[in-house]
Amino acid sequence: MERPLGTPATGSVAERLGYGAEDRLLIVNCDDLGSSHSANVATLRALTHGVATSATLMVPCPWAREAARLFAGLPVGIHLTLTAEHPGYRWRSLTAKRTLHDADGFFPSTTEAALARLDPADARAECRAQIEAALGWGVDVTHLDAHMNVMQARSDLYEIYLDLAAAFRLPVRMLSREEADRQGFHARERAAARGLLFCEHIIYPWPRPTRDLFFEEVPNLQAGITELFAHPACDGDELRAYDATNAHIRVHDAACLMDPSIAELLRRHGVRRISFRELRDLQRQDQRGRATPG
Repeated sequence: MERPLGTPATGSVAERLGYGAEDRLLIVNCDDLGSSHSANVATLRALTHGVATSATLMVPCPWAREAARLFAGLPVGIHLTLTAEHPGYRWRSLTAKRTLHDADGFFPSTTEAALARLDPADARAECRAQIEAALGWGVDVTHLDAHMNVMQARSDLYEIYLDLAAAFRLPVRMLSREEADRQGFHARERAAARGLLFCEHIIYPWPRPTRDLFFEEVPNLQAGITELFAHPACDGDELRAYDATNAHIRVHDAACLMDPSIAELLRRHGVRRISFRELRDLQRQDQRGRATPG
């Protein structure tokens, strides 16, 4: 039930979603949607028949338009993309801004290379264009996160990340407390001050086997909302052609997210799966309340 407009939000995010303070909620997100047909197929299976609950779309990639069609009505966020990491498979920006590209005219291949040349105004224009393109394709955008962490790796870029989340009224993927403390620019506090919602906890699997991580982490999952993200893709010539180095990780993730023993593990430990859509809808409810004159 929605609060009356103007009523301040109280309690934890889980409680405001209608769960108990001690409940353990898990978002299982599939990164790199749209990067290939193989990723699209594996992610669709994981989201409709497996344990995945959300996905994030790489809008500049060639298979993004197919993903938008296949995932109509499903919870899909935007994997803000400013790098193209595969040596033989590259993609370009939507906006063609000068500081977005390497000498070959593609996004840089590493986070470090992108950060070394990226102008904040160019990053803002490109990330906004990616969100607007997805919305134009009919994607019900649920949240923002950052491919290879570029938009969360520098304080000025992080502020743009928050600006866009606020402008489109979207929650964000949040760094772990340890990583946020290491960076030193108060990432969590800055997001919370703007009324943006995010998961309290995050589990980084790459490059560890995701199935092992489920069995290690789920029994001790903390109360509140945790995100675990994976990179599923179907095995085959397409995947092996563009990511031979890490293909085994992506294939493992595809199998893991369809593994009945993972679903049983979550059931046995009372872990409830949700998506970023619930966080988005709660955030928008909160923002409507704040917008009401006192």
